[in-house]
Amino acid sequence: MSDGPFAGYADLPAHLANVPVAAFPGDEPRARLAEILGLRVPATAAAAGVSVDREWMLDGVAGREVSWHTGFGPRTRAYLLTPADHDGNLPGLLGLHCHGGVRSTGAEQLVVTDRAAHPSAQRLRGQYYDGRALANDLARDGFAVLVHDTFSWGSRAFDLSQPTPKLAALAEALDARWREQGDAPTDDERFDAVSSLHEDHLAKGLGVLGASLAGMVAADDLTALDVLAGLSEVDANSLGVFGLSGGGGRAILAAALDPRVKATVVSCMMSTGSALVPEYLDAHSWLLHSPGLAAWRDLPRLAAMTAGDVLVQYGRTDPLFPREGMTEAHARLSAGLDARYTGAFFDAGHEWTAQMQDAARAWLAAHAASTPRS
Repeated sequence: MSDGPFAGYADLPAHLANVPVAAFPGDEPRARLAEILGLRVPATAAAAGVSVDREWMLDGVAGREVSWHTGFGPRTRAYLLTPADHDGNLPGLLGLHCHGGVRSTGAEQLVVTDRAAHPSAQRLRGQYYDGRALANDLARDGFAVLVHDTFSWGSRAFDLSQPTPKLAALAEALDARWREQGDAPTDDERFDAVSSLHEDHLAKGLGVLGASLAGMVAADDLTALDVLAGLSEVDANSLGVFGLSGGGGRAILAAALDPRVKATVVSCMMSTGSALVPEYLDAHSWLLHSPGLAAWRDLPRLAAMTAGDVLVQYGRTDPLFPREGMTEAHARLSAGLDARYTGAFFDAGHEWTAQMQDAARAWLAAHAASTPRS
């Protein structure tokens, strides 16, 4: 029997059938958000299954490659970075990689290790992150930074070696186009392209089973936040999340769902919902467009659900978001979150420039490591 769009995750349908949608007693907004996303967060703490697979030291950073099992699908690979020397009581940050149309790598976009980078990660760092590894910079700033492959990326990717007939036909059309253009993509480039096609099939299958791509990703992200909070060297009262693009959207959802997050950085992922439809629908993936979500609350209203402080960075020439949508979102967040909100516009496109990263680092130093709010 074929696993259809769930190849590599044969246990996913049973997981969704057996784990109820997350409940938030007495908290109607979070309960409604969980319901729309079909969010399942297993009751068993993931931290109990964390293993350290290797360690290294590099340029003032102590690195560990770690992994854990979420209860379904392949194990999650992650990187934990800390200052080489510290007192064992560090504020913790969860780094959330972008979508990027690339699934051959995930967390490695944000991390430099003692080994050569995966070609996809190296390319994404050059394309979107100004060639920098923000997780390493933040570790040198004094944070414990955990960055993980989330659902359907990197170690959590699906097996597309035997695609469904429909996906196989689309992949064959891609191959024909490449041949016609004289292109010869690498195996990883082909996998990334087919994964983008697979996302539609995956989103459809998840919807049928009462879930969503964003909900599955959020569950992985909240599990990773549990792992981070449970580390002996991390101050669980000083937790933050950060991300660019799709990673910024993930940061909004994680902070909206988990009040432990006291500082959230969102870069190049903010607009009113009305400004995106219909012209900008194709610019974004199912990670943003969960059915029913924007009709309930768009990105500014989701960001307003967070319990902590929020920094949103906008690129004035970002081609994925209309200027009027960003400007209106900024106005709404300024009014709704008041002193908890910082908004900054940069002369940038859809990218996290060195200037933007340095501003985010300074903001996190002031907000994520400060005294918890009463």
